[in-house]
Amino acid sequence: MNRVNQLFGIKYPIIQGGMVWCSGWKLCAAVSNAGGLGLIGSGSMYSDVLEEHILKCKKATNNPFGVNIPLLYPHVETHIQKVINNDVKIVFTSAGNPKKYTHVLKSHGITVVHVVSNLKFAQKSLDSGVDAIVVEGFEAGGHNGKNETTTMCLVPLISKKIDIPIIAAGGISCGKSMLAAISLGADGVQIGSRFAVSKESSAHINFKNQVIEANEGDTILTMKDITPVRLIKNEFYDNIARMYNQKKSIDEIKEYLGKGRAKKGIFDGDLANGELEIGQVSCSIENIFSAKEIVESIITDYRSQLLKVNQDFGL
Repeated sequence: MNRVNQLFGIKYPIIQGGMVWCSGWKLCAAVSNAGGLGLIGSGSMYSDVLEEHILKCKKATNNPFGVNIPLLYPHVETHIQKVINNDVKIVFTSAGNPKKYTHVLKSHGITVVHVVSNLKFAQKSLDSGVDAIVVEGFEAGGHNGKNETTTMCLVPLISKKIDIPIIAAGGISCGKSMLAAISLGADGVQIGSRFAVSKESSAHINFKNQVIEANEGDTILTMKDITPVRLIKNEFYDNIARMYNQKKSIDEIKEYLGKGRAKKGIFDGDLANGELEIGQVSCSIENIFSAKEIVESIITDYRSQLLKVNQDFGL
């Protein structure tokens, strides 16, 4: 059996990214009900809100689901306690050192997965005792690695060195890209951008439509010296780029950023002043579908492409 399917007890090795302002209980439950693994994105939630989403998700699905916890965000300690108290079985951690919390989570029988952007952090994650890793190339949206290593380079590099289940992320949105990731050494895939514009995503319709309208080259990885993030170029980004060109200090840029930029763009739908976090693959997303339709189309496309490859090579 596929190692990711076995680890999580799911039908398909498709994990929905735990994206801030997109990944509430509705999206999480819908993906899990479709046979993948849904994740609640806790990075945009207070701990009592997270608990509410966990409880609603439990009512909406009998299938496995998890919670994504960015370790550099506030409320990490209370988030972890809410996860433990509500008997969540799977936690994905990101944006920080997994060593501090992995043992605590695993001591409560929780399966732990950490997101990495290079081999060094993959090895540190292995040493900390995680059960699997998400290997994320810089094509991915939102907070990202500084090295700009692509998924196609990163997955085979890490799969040669690390012998725990590997989940590829970044630039994956269809069955063809899923097949490519599996061929490179991944056991499964994590998909963010396509689920970000699904019907069940909590993102604002303005944001979803902006993603659908995005063309090649419309996203960029910026603010590497603060917190690297891939977003759609807009007025907010233009102002950031102008400040860098004017040699403004990091403190001045941080002051301009303020707080709540991602919420403003993704959740409130302010396309000018908000941070529109999305991956490069946005240029290939053309419609708003349900999570079930997305999962089914990916699996159908995967099987069709695998058959075609086998036929082309006489296998």
